[in-house]
Amino acid sequence: MSEFDEKTRVTQVVQPPAEGAERVTDCLVVIYTKEPTLLGKRFVLESTPTRVGRGADNHVVLDGDSVSRRHAHFERRSESWLVVDDGSTNGTYCNDEPISREMVLKNGDRVKVGPTIFKFLSGADVEAQYHEEIYRMTIIDGLTQIHNKRYLYEALEREIVRARRHERDCAILMFDIDHFKRINDVHGHLAGDFVLKELARIVQGRIRRDEVFARYGGEEFAIILPETNIEGAAALANTLREKVAEHSFVFQQDTIRVTISVGAALLAEADRAANELIKRADERLYAAKNSGRNKVCA
Repeated sequence: MSEFDEKTRVTQVVQPPAEGAERVTDCLVVIYTKEPTLLGKRFVLESTPTRVGRGADNHVVLDGDSVSRRHAHFERRSESWLVVDDGSTNGTYCNDEPISREMVLKNGDRVKVGPTIFKFLSGADVEAQYHEEIYRMTIIDGLTQIHNKRYLYEALEREIVRARRHERDCAILMFDIDHFKRINDVHGHLAGDFVLKELARIVQGRIRRDEVFARYGGEEFAIILPETNIEGAAALANTLREKVAEHSFVFQQDTIRVTISVGAALLAEADRAANELIKRADERLYAAKNSGRNKVCA
């Protein structure tokens, strides 16, 4: 059992396995949260029901205005675990879909309670799965399921070396969501999370396999474009900008207008490290925002 912060209390009610049966320890792993001390925590499902909510009497206690006092619980029935919403104000989600009342969980399902996302791990190899998930958290953003900032820098350093060796172009796009704070303030933080995930899904569908797409931080994203000149980078940036502006972002019956501003930069002779190229693209991103937003600056 992992150590928990002082706000998390886990009660164990352990049923002995039937004679001759192999004991399988299903668990939940926190893969995304606004509470840094919870990230990567493993909650072993040994008590049924295991309750989650804001109240101190829950087995798993979570902070946040979007979390109800008794939000949801995990319940064992026969050979399966179910997630059950306990009439929460903001709902419980499984794999980005709201559950009407309850849902049978499959290995690898992602359950979202307020701003926190759990991954359900089940099966005889659950220990190996847990360690694999901890590794994934070092390179994958838990909310959007795209690469993170750490992976971006590592990949860009490799691409710079490759571009120098073969004397080929390499470009990068940096973009962020215009007035994202306003989206959070008007529609709530759950809507903001939805916009980030939906934006990532739209962009992921428009890029090539050899291009690296990552969440740089907050509402800012980056795309590495190997063997791409500045004209090609600007063309892709405009395509993505138009796709986002045309897309209908609808969260809980609210339609949210979303636009992005994009900066593009090309690897230069003087660039010696990834951060120099990223810095130039970031400067052009802010030039696009300062010139009115929903624009591309290359």
